[in-house]
Amino acid sequence: MDHSQTQKNIASLYTQKARPVFLSIRDFLKKHRPVLDSKLVTVITALYILAFTNFTFWKKGYGYFAGHEYQLYLLGIALFALHITLMLLFSAKYILKPFYIFLIITAAAASHFTDTYGTLINTDMIRNAATTTGNEAKHLFTLKYFTNMVLFGFLPAALLLWTKVTYAPFWVKLKKDSLLAVSSLVLTAVLVILHYASYSSTFREKKDFMGSLNPSAPVVSTFKYVKSLFKNRNIVVQPIGLDAKKGSLSAGLKKNRLTIIIAGETARTQNFSLNGYKVNTNPEMKARNVISFKNVTSCGTATAVSLPCMFSQYTRSSYSHYKGLSTENVADVMKHAGLTVEWWDNNTGDKGIGKRIKSINISHEDDPKHCQGGECRDSIFLKHLKAYIPKIKGDTVIIMHQIGSHGPTYYLRYPKEFEKFKPACRTAEFAHCSYEQIVRSYDNTILFTDHVVASMIDMLKEHSDTLSTSLLYMSDHGESLGENGLYLHGFPYMIAPETQTRVPFIAWFSDEFSKDNRLDISCIRASEKTPASHDNLFHSILGVMDVETSVYKKKLDIFAQCRDKQG
Repeated sequence: MDHSQTQKNIASLYTQKARPVFLSIRDFLKKHRPVLDSKLVTVITALYILAFTNFTFWKKGYGYFAGHEYQLYLLGIALFALHITLMLLFSAKYILKPFYIFLIITAAAASHFTDTYGTLINTDMIRNAATTTGNEAKHLFTLKYFTNMVLFGFLPAALLLWTKVTYAPFWVKLKKDSLLAVSSLVLTAVLVILHYASYSSTFREKKDFMGSLNPSAPVVSTFKYVKSLFKNRNIVVQPIGLDAKKGSLSAGLKKNRLTIIIAGETARTQNFSLNGYKVNTNPEMKARNVISFKNVTSCGTATAVSLPCMFSQYTRSSYSHYKGLSTENVADVMKHAGLTVEWWDNNTGDKGIGKRIKSINISHEDDPKHCQGGECRDSIFLKHLKAYIPKIKGDTVIIMHQIGSHGPTYYLRYPKEFEKFKPACRTAEFAHCSYEQIVRSYDNTILFTDHVVASMIDMLKEHSDTLSTSLLYMSDHGESLGENGLYLHGFPYMIAPETQTRVPFIAWFSDEFSKDNRLDISCIRASEKTPASHDNLFHSILGVMDVETSVYKKKLDIFAQCRDKQG
């Protein structure tokens, strides 16, 4: 008998033995299949979602209603009744199971991120998730995530699929569902009205409370995000700074100017030793005598918001996602002035900032020295900069978007030799690390960023015979490392901790550049503690590059007062 025939016989024997087992399991499941009325399924599903996928919501509630827990219990009953009312709208045959399974899976997924990282899934978070890369997102899908999804998502969903749902005749169902829905809605209204003062003040002052309710928060946020996509799909970008030109200081300069602008990623000022942190995370930049502004706030708490905002002409108070998409930015204005402007990206893209200039993505290069697992460390910029500088023929600005300190896999952001602070957390599962280990791992990312920025400064110094050079570094937002139970970033700005909203801002100018632009360095150093923000970046860049335009606002140029002193 040949080998293929033997395989067929084995397969046939396996099938003969396995088939009866399969049939017996199927018959058992069919025989013991639960049969429930659609209204009861609605009640059970609403209760399950509220009770088992909202640990953070209830935890916050017990804290906010301490001493008045009965109000939290009544609020829970009101929310339960409201869930029933809303879910009954989707309880028709052929709609109930798909919709309820969607709610269960969504609540399970959201609860993992809310419970594990303290994340609130608002519209900005949905936008950030939608624009992230697969390589960046994959680190969030840990063993704990899949375990949570199986236990609280897939198993309950499978149980619902297994259940036989019965439906009353249309008019009978409509009548009974309407009665239950109206009764539930009235109960919700009565309970809320009776304690309106307490609930309204809590909802107003503790926005993170209702923001952690699953699946309501992620479903509503996703709806708002999709709505914004339709609203923004036909945007026509309005030009600004068409009158831009090189200013009088640029006339007659013997050397071309090169300015590097680094958009840092997830770097918080609290962990910069330049700004008073007791751990020496910035030894190399300190040796280069950089200027470090110590009281700087971000425009947002996530890249999708902060990055376009910080390069726009708008202040945080006047910025909106629509304005960011529909208006040119500082890169465009510099291009109008005749400068060569490029965007180099080692992260999730330029968020539209580099759409009208030369933009390159270097985050997926096949370079074992700087890259692994489909991601590159920021040292990849040094390789490209070394090759680029000799080719410069005019005044040039390079904007570099780092991967920086992006978590939760901080240990992947730096090479092994930069793991100076030990023991460090070397996993995306923060539950397996102590707070101190997480902080050490994060500090190592700042140490590596320090090295990369210092190496760029050295490279600029090496070309002082042909170029007049400067460098600006500003992070897009900060990061929570476990303080008050919060991790990562993206918390709503109004209630976000300072660890997510205070960012480092570093400046370095060569002697020739400061002379050419009449910058008084001692004056700038004296203003290191002056409050600043992302609002200043647009105008400070134009001022540094001596670009004259009607959109430039001198009062927002952080270097302007120290330029005038030289004049």
